[in-house]
Order: sequence, then structure tokens, then C-alpha cells
Amino acid sequence: MEAILRLENIKKTFGEGEVVVHALRGVSLEIEKGSFAALAGPSGSGKTTLLNVVSGLDRVTSGRVFVDGKELSTMSASALSRLRLLSIGFVFQAYNLIPVLTAYENAEYVLMLQGVAPAARRQRVMEVLAQVGLTGLEKRFPRELSGGQQQRVAIARAIAARPALVLADEPTANVDSKTAESLLDLMARLNQEQGVTFVFSTHDRNVMRRAQRLILLKDGMIDQNGTAQDLDTHP
Repeated sequence: MEAILRLENIKKTFGEGEVVVHALRGVSLEIEKGSFAALAGPSGSGKTTLLNVVSGLDRVTSGRVFVDGKELSTMSASALSRLRLLSIGFVFQAYNLIPVLTAYENAEYVLMLQGVAPAARRQRVMEVLAQVGLTGLEKRFPRELSGGQQQRVAIARAIAARPALVLADEPTANVDSKTAESLLDLMARLNQEQGVTFVFSTHDRNVMRRAQRLILLKDGMIDQNGTAQDLDTHP
């Protein structure tokens, strides 16, 4: 299988002198297209920094990052922005929906930025809102939706643009366990039926158990790497 994500000896430091923080300490990793993978580990282990590096929001101190065959370190800021627009979908812990836009408009937003024609945008947005179980709620604003429904809008927005990779940062953290399970069911179905590649950062053991690939981070390094069944994920 072709790798959607490849990291080669990634190091990332913040600060300088006596206050240097080594957030990533030589991470090498490949994740294949169609994966359902989770990055797990305690606070400060490097999960969020790794997602930021993969998305090009943070530049690495050393090493090489490839997303969908493109090397990020050689790209300009504008090229990285375009890569995020065209190739990477985002699902955030706090949903990050635009409060003055409806569910439909939030899901449509990235397609507008991509320049997709209005008729094609409408067809695609209605399709993805139906896929995430929000038919009939298209005209609701985020404040009129539950936390789980808002996260479904965020997932719809992430997949509407048909990205090569979806990065999900603690996507179940702000919802109850029943809603979290339904969101995981939804993302697993999108992965299995449409081949959407998901990479999560998470503290949620249900996410870890459901992941096909589990990467445990500790002190900025990969501590364990395999399937959830193979790895010890107990406290």
C-alpha cells in the first residue's frame, strides 16, 4: 500500500538556550492510505506537535515530512496553505465551526475556497450532510445544534473537500460516551466504505481500541507502534 504520510527522523524544538523544549525527538513513521490510525500518549508526549508538523502548521527543526508524496520542508507558506486546502481535512476538539454560518454553509466553506462550482458544491454538501446523519438540519446554526451534531458538521466539512488525509485532534473529547461511540462509528464507516484516511490524536481508550493502527508516544518519541490488540494501552 502507498504511504499517505511519511516522517523521517523528525525533530522539533521550541525556545532556545536553557529553555529549549524538545517536543519531538527523532520520530520516523509511515501511515498507509486508507488507514484508521491513532496517536496516543500522555500530555506533553508530542501528539499535537506531530499533527501540527504533519499539517505544515509547524516547520520541523530537522527531518523530512511527506504528505501524499509531497515534501513539506521544501514548500513555501502559500504552497503549504494550498496543500491544507486541497489535501488535508481537519476535525478539532472544539469543533471550530463558524458561528454565523449554518451547518450547510460550514460544510460548504472549504469547497467555496477551492472554487468548486455552485451546483457541484450543493450536490456534494447535501451528500456529506446525509452521510453524517444531518439531513433536515442544514439550516441550523452551531448554537442550535448539540455537541455531537456540531462535531458531525465538522466531519462533514472535513470530508466534503475529498482530502487525501483527515487529521482529527481529540474529536471525542467534548461529547458524552454514547455520542463519542456514534462519531467513531461514523468515521469508521467513512474509512471502510470510502477509504478516507484518518489520523487521530487522542486520550480516549475507545478511539485507541477502534484504531487499526496505534502509535504510542512518550517524551517526543515513539514508544510503541502496532495494533491496539498488540499493544498495552492500560494506564
